[in-house]
Amino acid sequence: MQRRRPTAPLPALSPAALCLWLALGVAPAAHAGLFDDEEARRQISDLNTRTSERLETTSKAQFELANQIQALREENARLRGQVETLTYELEAANKRQQDFYIDLDARLRKLEPQASSTDPHAADGKPADAAPAADGKSAVQRPPADPNAEAHEYEAALNLFKGKKLKEAASAFSGFVKAHPDSSLAPNAQYWFGNAQYALGDCKKSIDAHNSLIARWPQHAKASDALLNIASCQQELGDAKAAKKTLETLQAKYPDSPAASTAKQRLKNR
Repeated sequence: MQRRRPTAPLPALSPAALCLWLALGVAPAAHAGLFDDEEARRQISDLNTRTSERLETTSKAQFELANQIQALREENARLRGQVETLTYELEAANKRQQDFYIDLDARLRKLEPQASSTDPHAADGKPADAAPAADGKSAVQRPPADPNAEAHEYEAALNLFKGKKLKEAASAFSGFVKAHPDSSLAPNAQYWFGNAQYALGDCKKSIDAHNSLIARWPQHAKASDALLNIASCQQELGDAKAAKKTLETLQAKYPDSPAASTAKQRLKNR
């Protein structure tokens, strides 16, 4: 078994050599510490730069967003003004149309022949109610009925509608049709009864009223307008398919009517 040789003792160092040895050992650590501080400062500087850039970008985005919001507010206000203007113009147009129909009805009523108060077959021209008594003497004559009573009643209902007394007008038109079903003004009264129900916001009753007009007086001038009103009610009730079918029926049944032209335009804009 071999014996280990003893290690030679380290030579004694002079104070100057010892200082040199310590300086050489500590210098790398000091250099490393100095390098770490510079790297940290560089990273902090980079972080500050990136943060500043992000803040600047965010500020620009917020500024642009604020500008967009303001622009949208201005656009919304402009559109609201246009809607209010269009609503006013639509109401004015509806009123003009209503006045036109009322005036047209009045003109047509004046052109319609009135019933004669005397019997054309009576030789002496006496009223038909003046029948001779059995003893040859003239019986008590009853005053003839007012030949213009129907016209006055119809005009009174129209005035109620024109005065926006819609419930009273609807009742008056309905009563007129029931009292005078064979009158030449009955289709017009039925039409305005449907319009009054529409103005009251009851589209279902309006549709029923206009359907009654079309069923009883299919050849009357108001029949095509009634179909157009039915389509409007169906559209308001959310039944676009039924409204489209009604407009197509209007075009097919009354192709030469003004209502058919309106129906064509509505179908084109769908």
